[in-house]
Amino acid sequence: MPDLPASPTGHNSLKLLDYSILQQCMHCGFCLPTCPTYVATRLEKNSPRGRIALMRGIADGALEVTRSFGEEMYFCLGCLACVTACPAGVDYARLFETARADIERSGVLQNPSRDWTRRGLLGQLFTRPRLLRLVGRALWIYQAAGLQALVRGLGLTRVLPKRLRELERQTPRIEARFSHELIPRVLKPAGTPVHRVGLLTGCVQDLAFATINRDTAEVLVRNGCEVYTPPVQFCCGSLHAHNGEPGLARGLARRNLDLFPVTELDAIITNAAGCGSHLKTYGHLLADDADYAERAREWSSKVRDVSEWLVATGWKTPKLPPNTGENPKRRITYHEACHLCHGQKVSRQPRDILRSLPGVHLCELPEATWCCGSAGIYNLTQPEMSRALQERKVKHILGTGAEVVAAGNPGCHLQLINGLRGHPVDVQHPVSLLAAAYRAEGKVSG
Repeated sequence: MPDLPASPTGHNSLKLLDYSILQQCMHCGFCLPTCPTYVATRLEKNSPRGRIALMRGIADGALEVTRSFGEEMYFCLGCLACVTACPAGVDYARLFETARADIERSGVLQNPSRDWTRRGLLGQLFTRPRLLRLVGRALWIYQAAGLQALVRGLGLTRVLPKRLRELERQTPRIEARFSHELIPRVLKPAGTPVHRVGLLTGCVQDLAFATINRDTAEVLVRNGCEVYTPPVQFCCGSLHAHNGEPGLARGLARRNLDLFPVTELDAIITNAAGCGSHLKTYGHLLADDADYAERAREWSSKVRDVSEWLVATGWKTPKLPPNTGENPKRRITYHEACHLCHGQKVSRQPRDILRSLPGVHLCELPEATWCCGSAGIYNLTQPEMSRALQERKVKHILGTGAEVVAAGNPGCHLQLINGLRGHPVDVQHPVSLLAAAYRAEGKVSG
């Protein structure tokens, strides 16, 4: 498999960006109380308004791309809460990604450790799905054999550098079987299909949450969909686009487009909020690619979060015998993944699905749309701020008294699992809860 193209060099993208995007910010300050980093520091530079002012200075030629600018842009979570709050409709996501691309081209943050990590993760591991699965399988063996528990029990992680200790503590639990082992390439409903959809299985989702992918496929089939799932899929490229590697992101977009018969599908389904937000931008990402532009536009028009698709097409409400009162309803709360509510504007649909579950009481989570601190790899690059946001989120979850917290993004899922360790609260994807209700319904009716 040939290498993906490297990022282009030799120009400043902020200076080439349509200036009207930078001018849209009215400096009104509505974004300030919604920005987790600004609320934590009360520093203007740590706010969306302050960051846009810095970007505009660079576009005007009044400022240069410096190390301090790079550090500020990477201190931003990219949670897009400011986009929801902004009355002027500023396209902060585009500004944010453009600024980070300029930072990487300038080399102001380069150091051997960072460069090696980026090449290994962004350039190799997350562009080669078979290599990623190989690493995942090795990690599963390490965990299943009890070696991880032994290493932790003996305290051997103490000899690791601080950054690696942080990374080890957040290692996801790898599942025994990956998505291609749980989901056939084509899965058909019992009757005539109402829709034909493609299912994206992701990268981290494929290794750590393959059962969520299986649940998604089962729920779609239960609702009359024929599901097409390529067994080997590529990372969507969001990790690359958000970390200043648009060339790699474009290469991955092309490869995913080649995997799916886009024109033959009614929808392309994702169950990962961060991935879905980026997948919907393929039309913009490949707008200048003569070979892929038209297909990318069609792709973007068809990408749907699974909850968004189910509510739009009408899902079958699971039914069980009426609750006699002997068993109290399970309390469930819902954390809104940033790139689902702010990036994709999907907020009501997961709640509608959760409320439809028998034997469940949905209690609202205070600050449900506040970032949990995962934010892609933010929990690795900014561990202190990430931990503070994690603790804030966990405090609110525990305050609801819920037995289950639902979340629709693998990064959030892992962040919540780690934060709730030692507490009797389960973390589930909404589609898994729906799949479990369907299975329970089948057992009762059977």
